Order: sequence, then C-alpha cells, then structure tokens
Amino acid sequence: MLAKSLIDGYWRFRRDLHEPDKGRYRQLAALGQAPTAMIIACCDSRVDVSAIFDAGPGDIFIMRNVANLVPPFEPDGKFHGTSAAVEYAALVLNVPNIIVLGHSHCGGVAAYREKLKGNADETSFIGRWLTLLDGLDVKESDVADFGQETAFELAGVRQSLANLRTFDALKEREAEGLLTLHGLHFDIGSGTVLALDEKADRFRPLPEV
Repeated sequence: MLAKSLIDGYWRFRRDLHEPDKGRYRQLAALGQAPTAMIIACCDSRVDVSAIFDAGPGDIFIMRNVANLVPPFEPDGKFHGTSAAVEYAALVLNVPNIIVLGHSHCGGVAAYREKLKGNADETSFIGRWLTLLDGLDVKESDVADFGQETAFELAGVRQSLANLRTFDALKEREAEGLLTLHGLHFDIGSGTVLALDEKADRFRPLPEV
C-alpha cells in the first residue's frame, strides 16, 4: 500500500493545485512542453528544484542524479540517462538555459571526499558514477570564501559545466547565442543560491533582479 502521507498529498494536489489551474494543465497536455531551462540537480530529497525557483508545471525540465553530475560526451553505445536528457533538452526542447545545481551537505560528494577518492569500488554503481569527480580542480579562492566542503561541491559544478561543453551540439548552440550554461549552488540551511561568474571565475550570491 502506498504511504498514507503520499496519498493524502496527492488529494491535496488535486484539490488545491490541479483543480484551480485545470485549464493550464489541459493546455500542457495538449500542446506539450516549452520549458525555459533544464536543471541538472541532485537526487537529494532536501533540494526541491521547483520550490527553489517558484516554478510551476511546464516551466523547468529537471534531471536528477547522485551529486548533480554530468558525464563527458561518450558515444560508446552504452546507457547514458543524463546525456540523453541533456541531448533531448537541447535538441528537441531547444531550452535556452542549462543549469547545473549543486547543493550544501551533498551526500554523494561527501562520500567521494571521505571514502571513495582514489579508492572507488568499480563493482558499485555509485562508486563508478562518483569517479566523475576524479581530478577535480578545487579552487583555493572557493575554499577561502566558502570552506573546504562547499568548495568541493562547487568544483563538481564547474566540472559538470566543462563536461557539458564536450557535447558538440551544446558548444555550437552556445557559440550561436542560443544556449547559456549556468552553475549554481543552493545552501539548504540559509536558502542562499550562489551563481558562477565565469568571467571572474568566482561564485557569488545570486543577485536580485
């Protein structure tokens, strides 16, 4: 039996959210989606992407995985769920923005730092996946500004942005001004979002517009 809390939540959704906005849901069902961004986020249950950006249905195309990682382009014929989602967002949905969203107290990043770095278990799906963090360039400026733990999470965001640029289709769209890549980091406790200023190579609090 599905947990009562989930069943109750579903009926609250039907009553309080879906019913008052039924026309929008019907339009989305009929016309499809045209999200303003793809966000690659962590599976962590504390990171509610739609809530962070006050986004509604159809606004954001969300891909979640352990530690919000993007693998480099690898046309090896194997299964690549994250790469498939990136390709779909860029080439089918034509999203103008792709965002890598890291977060504080990331369990995946912590496991890599504390246990798996240089000692990954190749028989473990998680262990192999987290080897994407191998060779991270942790910036001393990030350590000075935010501390070692956060600096490592920020380095993961930077690495995933670099890996996105190994996809030729994304590089072409970025060069043509059709796509912008962003690196963000969400602090769970304070609610602060840091944004990477790639020209200055520094993370700064996301400004008000």
